[in-house]
Amino acid sequence: MNETISNQYNPKEIEDKWYSFWEDNNIFHSEPNLTQKPYSIVIPPPNITGVLHMGHALNTIIQDILVRWRKMQGYNTLWMPGTDHAGIATQNVVERDLAKNKSSKEAVGREKFIDMIWDWKGKYGSTIVKQLKKLGSACDWERERFTMDEGLSSAVKETFIQLYNKGLIYKGHYVINWCPRCKTALADDEVEHEEHEGHLWHIRYPFRDEPHLNITVATTRPETMLGDVAVAVNPSDDRFKEMIGETLVLPILGRELKIVGDDFVDLEFGTGAVKITPAHDVNDFAMAMRHKLEPITVMNDDGTMNSNAGDYSGMDRYECRQALVEELKLKGLVAKVAPYTHSVGHCYRCYTVIEPYLSDQWFIKMKPLAQAAIETANNGQVKFFPERWKRVYLSWLENVRDWCISRQIWWGHRIPAWYCEDCNEIVVSKETPQNCPKCKSSHLKQESDVLDTWFSSSLWPFSTMGWPEKTQELDFYYPTSTLVTDRGIIYFWVARMVMMGLEIMQKKPFSNVYIHGTILDKGGRKMSKSLGNGIDPLKMIEQYGADAVRISLILLTTEGQDVKLSESKFEMGRNFANKVWNAARFALMNIDSNENNNKITLRIDNYSFEDLWIISRLNYTIEKVTTALEGFKFNEALRTVYDFFWREFCDWYLEIIKPRLFNDNKDTKIQEDVTEENRFAAQNTLIYTMDKTLCLLHPFAPFLAEELWQKLKGVAGNNFSDCMLKSNMDFNSIMAAHWPMHAPENAFPKEEEEMRLLQDTIRAVRNVRSKMNILEKQPLKAIVVSSFKNDVNVLNDRKDFLSQMANLESIVITDSLAEKPEEAACEVVGKIQIFILLSGLLDPEAEKKKQEKKIEELEKYLKIVKNKLDNKNFIEKAPEEVIVKERAREKELLEQLGKLKKQITVTD
Repeated sequence: MNETISNQYNPKEIEDKWYSFWEDNNIFHSEPNLTQKPYSIVIPPPNITGVLHMGHALNTIIQDILVRWRKMQGYNTLWMPGTDHAGIATQNVVERDLAKNKSSKEAVGREKFIDMIWDWKGKYGSTIVKQLKKLGSACDWERERFTMDEGLSSAVKETFIQLYNKGLIYKGHYVINWCPRCKTALADDEVEHEEHEGHLWHIRYPFRDEPHLNITVATTRPETMLGDVAVAVNPSDDRFKEMIGETLVLPILGRELKIVGDDFVDLEFGTGAVKITPAHDVNDFAMAMRHKLEPITVMNDDGTMNSNAGDYSGMDRYECRQALVEELKLKGLVAKVAPYTHSVGHCYRCYTVIEPYLSDQWFIKMKPLAQAAIETANNGQVKFFPERWKRVYLSWLENVRDWCISRQIWWGHRIPAWYCEDCNEIVVSKETPQNCPKCKSSHLKQESDVLDTWFSSSLWPFSTMGWPEKTQELDFYYPTSTLVTDRGIIYFWVARMVMMGLEIMQKKPFSNVYIHGTILDKGGRKMSKSLGNGIDPLKMIEQYGADAVRISLILLTTEGQDVKLSESKFEMGRNFANKVWNAARFALMNIDSNENNNKITLRIDNYSFEDLWIISRLNYTIEKVTTALEGFKFNEALRTVYDFFWREFCDWYLEIIKPRLFNDNKDTKIQEDVTEENRFAAQNTLIYTMDKTLCLLHPFAPFLAEELWQKLKGVAGNNFSDCMLKSNMDFNSIMAAHWPMHAPENAFPKEEEEMRLLQDTIRAVRNVRSKMNILEKQPLKAIVVSSFKNDVNVLNDRKDFLSQMANLESIVITDSLAEKPEEAACEVVGKIQIFILLSGLLDPEAEKKKQEKKIEELEKYLKIVKNKLDNKNFIEKAPEEVIVKERAREKELLEQLGKLKKQITVTD
């Protein structure tokens, strides 16, 4: 051999080396090529404030698997990377830095503040990108985009203008979700709801003309009553319908309020009478519009009470609530206070309780856009994996409300709208207008609001490809192939991308959406900073290696299900990586790189039974892995490789071929001489199997696969060019190699069936060793009995194989036995009996007791099966196939019991 390999796998020695190699050789980069089929993915852009967490890691690993696999299949792959400007989150970070220096954004001014954020991005914004690289991400980093780079800013402006000109964007005066801490509007989807244990205050509103009479109104937010403009009742409510049109007096402030009838009022809520506070409740706002009531805002944008709140002006909203309730109690106006559990909305960024707030905002009309997005999912143009998430997507679209897209912050895409200060005309333009088109005034002022971050993100699949310019990338790679994301942003992002792609590009943005599970802690809780239960993927990479992290996460992830994770789970990936390394090391140490190998021409009959078996099993594995990946079943794909490599290749094939590789039969049960051709065939099969398996493993463990594949290439070279089994060694990287393909000519069902019989027999012998505590090095004598002539013939043909693998000094294989052997342990495998002669090895009485215990267990199982079959109800209701299965089980148990009772292995 002419390649050295360390005794132990050390990921730190190879990961940075190979990532640099891939980047230096432009292996991740792609250019449009009409001779190839495109496969493209856009990364869900992480926030520039972000650091890698386990959710990012899982999402990234899945995308990387798809890109590497498809590239090996010959697709022209593009994985478009980039980051999101994360408006509120990023602004908050820089504001906190200013606060540490006793300053604020208002003190430095908008322009300087935005410059400070750009400076911050330059210093820290690439942190997440470096972390993604540590995982092995095969992104085309030459194409990295940012949601506020020049090209994407152009796309945002162009989209805004197109939608505005179509009447799909409008400015309106409505109640929206307001965060008093961030001082900005939030879309409905940016509000996180949580159940709170609160109170329902029942407050008396006196009649103007008869102050001794009153209507009791129930509310969970008494501080907002200062903005009441009416009280509503349901016109069908017999308790109140005669009072409609009467006048009440608002407690504390003394404002007159009309009683109005409205069908919206729930007769079962509270007392059946509700206050109308149009500036602070979305439903109240709608009622006020129907009844032509003027809203009164009683709060400032920071959650304090304004001058409309009378003596409570300047108080915090909760301080006002407490003081107001006390005053109402003193005046005898609180009829009752009842405990009340209700859903309270919180800002998704800072978790402050949001306030419904009347404000001038920009909106997108969603209903016209939603219909096309619904049809695209229903007709299968966009498919969800797992399919259940389609229902979630459709449910949101079918009930969608207009999207509030304006935000009262400074960092983001400033809305391209200007107001004429002379005639109030709104001018929407990509460039700064010089004059008002209506009155020709030059007194124009730009809108101060910026767009919701999700607006620019919704354009991501086509804006990153160069739109609104006509580019080769857009023509070739759009629509993209697959989107991989978390269920938490189906509303925020997935649905909006579909709507925008269909509206702007007239094409869906992607064909398949894979929704992966959420990473939970070992107790099933969501990982979060506040709980302190997160696991840092970078620490796990440092401790176990990137491939071990990748392997572990995928092995733990079953199709779209949440993952319960603890640090110890990464040992699973590390152990498998070590297994692969050690097996490769064994192979490399036992492969000749002698150029004389080329003089040997191998024929099919040079390959031994075990060679054809492992080739056939590999062929099956290739088909199963490929099918699993096609169906986005990543766990199944990796588990298939894992089981093949560990359970079949390592546990069986490598053990079987050792005598052929060592070319020394003195201590083996193989009677034939190992010819040069036979030894060479074993080496060729070993190289072929390692090559194909490393290719299958590469999408999941790219660093490990590349390192071992390159070493295998260095040893094998072209010295096996005349072999029946062609390996994949003509590329500079495994990522450029061909994905293995299922080949009918590599299926050997006869050898597979024979090997199953041999394995069952060998396992039976090993079971006896384990049960009897007989050392592996102790040769045994065995008698194998089967009434099936074919089994007897196969076992006799492979007698030397059985002797080698089970360490038997003698073996008799027969179709019948005149009498049971004395002092023998018996194992029953299907319809085969294996007797291990124990004379001089064991205590015969103890063995007899074990056999009797096994008979007792089988009789217990048989009783359960018989009870089922004797149960008339079971026979009438169970499916036919279930009944057939139970009857077959009964027959099998009876046969096993009959043999054990007949052949009790220890004499008295």
